[in-house]
Amino acid sequence: MGVLTALVEIGDAAFWAALLAKMLASAAIVVLASLAVERTGPLVGAMIATLPVSAGPAYIFLALDHDAAFLRASAVASLPAIAATALFIAAYAALARRHGVALSLGGGLAVWIVAALAPTRIGGGLAGAGLLTILVIVACMRVCRRWRGGGPVLARRKRGSDTLIRAGIVMALVVAVVLAGRLAGPGAAGILAFAPVVMVSLAVILHPRLGGAATATVLVLSLPGLLGFVAALFALALTVERIGPAWALPLALLITLVWNGGILLASRRRPAPTPETDR
Repeated sequence: MGVLTALVEIGDAAFWAALLAKMLASAAIVVLASLAVERTGPLVGAMIATLPVSAGPAYIFLALDHDAAFLRASAVASLPAIAATALFIAAYAALARRHGVALSLGGGLAVWIVAALAPTRIGGGLAGAGLLTILVIVACMRVCRRWRGGGPVLARRKRGSDTLIRAGIVMALVVAVVLAGRLAGPGAAGILAFAPVVMVSLAVILHPRLGGAATATVLVLSLPGLLGFVAALFALALTVERIGPAWALPLALLITLVWNGGILLASRRRPAPTPETDR
C-alpha cells in the first residue's frame, strides 16, 4: 500500500513542480562547478560542489510537507549520509587514478550504499552522530591528503553541446534519487537528501574530460566542505524547533557559505600543496 500511495502521489502537480525546481538548481550548480574547475582551478569547483544544492531544495520541500520535529529528525539522519559521502570520495579517489569512470564510480557508490545503510544507532543522538561523522571526514582527509595535488588537467576540446550534456546527466540523476526517495518513504528523507548526486555528476562529467587524477583532486578538495555541512545540520537540528524552518534553514545555508568562503580565503594565504609521490 505504501508503494502504491507513493506512485499515486508522484502524479501530483506540486511534486513535479518541486522536482523540476530541484533538477534545474542541481544542473546549474554542477555545470557552474565543472566550468569553475576548468577555468579557475579545482578548489573553487570543489567549494561550489559542496554548497547545499541538492540538500537545500530537499529540506525546503520537507519543510512544506512536515513539521519542525520531522526536520530535526531528518537533520540527525543526514549526518551518516555525509560520513558515507566522505567514504565515497575516498574510494573514488583511490580508484580513479588508475581506472575508468565506470569502475571508479561503481566502487565509490558501493561504499556509499553500504555506509549509508549501515546501522546508525551509535548512541548519543545528535552529538554522537555528529562526532562520528566528523571523525570519518577527518580520517578521509588524512588518507586522501596525498591526492590533493592531483595530476595534470588534460582537457579535451570543448563542444557547443557540452553544457547541455552536463545538465542532462545531472537532471537524470536527480530524478532517480528523488523518485527513489519518494518510494522509500519519509524515513529515508534525511539520508537521500545528502545522496552524492553532485559528486557523482561531477565525476561523470569531468573524469572523461580531465582524467581520473584531476577529477579525484576536485572531490578530495571538497572533503573540508563536508565539515560545513555537519555544522549546518547541527545548527538546523538545534534551532528549527525554536525559531522555525523559515529562519533555521537560511541560517544553515549561511553557515555553509561562510565555511566554504573561509576555506577559499585561507587557501590564498598559504602556498599550494605539493603533490606527494603515489606509492
